[in-house]
Amino acid sequence: MRFDTIFPRASAAARSAWTRAARLTLPATILVTLIVELALAERKYGLFGGGFGQSRALDAPLETGAFLAALLACQILLFVLLYRLVRRLHGRQGDSPLFHFNFAFWIGGGAIGLTVAKFQALAYFSDAMSLQIVRNLGGGSLVDALLYTLSEAGLIAIAALGAACLYALGWWALRRRWRGAPPLPDHYRFGWRGGIAAFLAVALLLFAANRVDDARSALSRFNAVQLFGAILHEATDFDRDGWSLYSHPIDRQPFDSARHPYALDIPNNGIDEDGLGGDFTFSGGLPAERAPVIAGRKRNVILIVLESTRADALGKRIDGIAVAPNLEALARTGSAAPAAYSHVGFTTQSLHSLFTGELAPADGRHSLVNAFLANGYRVGVLSGQAEDFGGTAERVGMRRGDLFVDATTHREERASVFAAQGSLTIDGRVLLREFDVRLGERRAWDRPWFLYVNLQSAHFPYAWPGMDRILPGEPLPRREIDAANRDRLERTYWNAVAYNDRLIGELIERLRGLGVLEDTLIVVTADHGESLFDDGFLGHGHTLNDEQTRIPFVLSDPGIRFAGPIGLADMRAILLRAAGAVVAAPANDGVFQYLGTLDRPGAIGLVEPDGRRVVYDLYREAVQGSDGRWTPYAELPPQSALRASADDVIDRWARERWLAHLRANR
Repeated sequence: MRFDTIFPRASAAARSAWTRAARLTLPATILVTLIVELALAERKYGLFGGGFGQSRALDAPLETGAFLAALLACQILLFVLLYRLVRRLHGRQGDSPLFHFNFAFWIGGGAIGLTVAKFQALAYFSDAMSLQIVRNLGGGSLVDALLYTLSEAGLIAIAALGAACLYALGWWALRRRWRGAPPLPDHYRFGWRGGIAAFLAVALLLFAANRVDDARSALSRFNAVQLFGAILHEATDFDRDGWSLYSHPIDRQPFDSARHPYALDIPNNGIDEDGLGGDFTFSGGLPAERAPVIAGRKRNVILIVLESTRADALGKRIDGIAVAPNLEALARTGSAAPAAYSHVGFTTQSLHSLFTGELAPADGRHSLVNAFLANGYRVGVLSGQAEDFGGTAERVGMRRGDLFVDATTHREERASVFAAQGSLTIDGRVLLREFDVRLGERRAWDRPWFLYVNLQSAHFPYAWPGMDRILPGEPLPRREIDAANRDRLERTYWNAVAYNDRLIGELIERLRGLGVLEDTLIVVTADHGESLFDDGFLGHGHTLNDEQTRIPFVLSDPGIRFAGPIGLADMRAILLRAAGAVVAAPANDGVFQYLGTLDRPGAIGLVEPDGRRVVYDLYREAVQGSDGRWTPYAELPPQSALRASADDVIDRWARERWLAHLRANR
């Protein structure tokens, strides 16, 4: 049916209005969809201002310019292509109000709807994952997240019905307002040469933007960039090894599938597979270790892990009030490591290292659980988190013991509204109650216990209903957490740490009342630290610094000596030696650290035996020394101390990866 039979007449004013509106359809659709996506991305990721879990922000003119240029180019090209496609599908009505209405409603409105749905799903998933990156955490409950979002199916149906009603209303208004509108010339026509030129321009802008710090990370959040980036990645992955001219890091050996970023460097073969530090040299194999034997008197061992707790909790004062008086008292009468660190800023990997003494254990054969069970101990778990998250319980054998209480077994008493596995937490008082029920009588201690206790209060957002107010001030609501409220945020966080310390004190008093305290080794540490905007960042797992990785390590036994900085993987040997086992002391060779996973880190670092930290950023190919300044690796003089330290970090990473490879294949 011809358009002029549907809309038979139109006034001169209507024709003029139609001409103006039709000319603006494409640019207006591009602009509105871009503004909506920018607003949602800024709200979730803090592209321009940062936020919890975000270490990359567009805070320099070059970064912002590269980001906007590439984003605009991708957005414009995508919608121009869609415009041409939809116009062609409309045939002879391509110059009518119907085409422009359908394009604006279904393409523009549909793009906005899909973007909103995407960010809504990401919001659910992120909350379920405690705002952490699932890949880096090494675990995640996608099923839980999807089940959670399915609870909104009714809202989705309502939204679909509303869209249908809006379309019908728009169609009616279109017929009434713009009858008989004249055909409009095609203002956005271009030939195949123009299309190729536009695509090449997008390719060049994306390639350039990917070389700019933080611009690449911000661009990766946007639909048009993801689409063209995926196309360009596939087109330039010439050797089909998963890396290309548009991957990050870039593939500098695009025609050799054995050589690419993050390739496992095979030692002593004369080939530098990952392109870092030359060929890796290695001799020997996995260190041999016999099962630890605890001879003589077997004491109880209680390992307490504090969530997101910084090392400066020891000695911290708020308005003259000690944040951790019980931990400080334990350190005074016992031993405290001057410098202890997590290897990575995520809970699951940290616990795996703590329990097994390995950075990336392939199994739990060296787990503390197995060691204590083999020595006749009872094993118990009292954890405020879901220990199945990331496979921790299975990896280290937590359910092999006599007692297992965690946030999953007490899901109905969770401290937050989220029920997905990665966000489950229960108050430490629930754990103390279960301690009283299971271990509250002296006869329960007729055999020695290895007891693992995990206290979650200091996890973001650092407060929940029922948490004791120990320090002055009211808790900062989650919606108000930002850099502008840093002082209140710090008080909220330190109160959560103080609450955990109070729970430690109450546990110690229970042990004293049972008459077993003097026969118990107490060990307290943390999975990682926490930045509180003191380094411009909130959270953990994105920067290798003291705020996010330096942690307390306190033992109730006095006289334990520490030769240098220690990592979580070193603590297994220290704990076993304190318990009476004959095991080798950890080597004083510094603490290796990484962001992400051991096989795919964003940065690697080493806290050297003298306490200095050197970090190599694999994305930026830059090195940070102890002075905090970044220097491109290529600009370091070959004989400089910083170049030697950077090479040590790269070699240590290759060594740790090779050891993990050997463990996985033994």
